[in-house]
Amino acid sequence: FSDYNMKIQFIILLILITILPLKAQEESANVREGNKLYKSEKYVDAEVAYRKGLQRNPKSFEAMYNLGNALFKQEKYADALEQYKNSLALQPAQKERIAAAFHNAGNALLSDKKIEESIGAYKMALKANPKDDETRYNLAYAQLLLKNQQKNK
Repeated sequence: FSDYNMKIQFIILLILITILPLKAQEESANVREGNKLYKSEKYVDAEVAYRKGLQRNPKSFEAMYNLGNALFKQEKYADALEQYKNSLALQPAQKERIAAAFHNAGNALLSDKKIEESIGAYKMALKANPKDDETRYNLAYAQLLLKNQQKNK
C-alpha cells in the first residue's frame, strides 16, 4: 500500500512539475544567511534562516531545497523529504535542480529506511540527469540493500 502511495505521489509531482512553470526567484538575504550558517554546520540556525526566507518568498526554490538539506543534516528525514518534494514543483524547466531534489529525496528516503521509495526517487533523478554518477551509485546501493532485505525475509 505504501509503495502504491509513493508512486501516486511521484505521478502527482510530475504533473505539478509540468503544469506549474514558475520563474526562478532571486535568493533573499535570509537564504544567503542560511547558506553561511549551513556551511558552518549550524543546521538548526540555517533552518530558521531558510524558513524566514520562505516567509518572504514562498516560491523560492533555493530556500525550500536548502531547508530540506538543513533538515536532512538534523536527521529529520520526513521533513526534509517534504521540502524536496515542494521544491520540485517550483523548478519544472531546470533539469539539474530537479535531479538534485530527487537525488536528495532518495537520500532522505534511504536514511529513513524506505528503500523501495528511494529507488524510485533515484530513478527520477537519473531521468533528469542521466550522467550523475553519484545518483547511479546510490541507486545501485539501494537496489543491493533491497535485494539483501528480500533474501533475508
